[in-house]
Amino acid sequence: MIRQILAVIAGYAIFVVTSLLLFQISGVKPHSDASGLFMVLTFVYGSVFSFLSGLVTQLISRSRNLKINYILFVIIAGFATFSLFKSSGSSWTQLLAIFVFAPVSVLGGYFLIKKKR
Repeated sequence: MIRQILAVIAGYAIFVVTSLLLFQISGVKPHSDASGLFMVLTFVYGSVFSFLSGLVTQLISRSRNLKINYILFVIIAGFATFSLFKSSGSSWTQLLAIFVFAPVSVLGGYFLIKKKR
């Protein structure tokens, strides 16, 4: 049980820290309008690190099913939904998190399970 909790924390930490780094380094505020090119960059960057977060979650948990990745999915989508309703300004980052990054984190776990078979 402790391993699963740590797995989700590690996976979410990868997602959050890499997201914060992107916006910190670029100087773009996450809830402001951004150029189309930066949105595409964010989509690709976020997808890669969401996949990695799902992969690490699955790797740490050593689970043979995706249950732990679905928990990560709910946490990513849940915090993004909460942020969507609480923040003002542009919502593109939260929508990406809900509809792209959270599902991609499950794919990261699925990839590891399929590779083990």
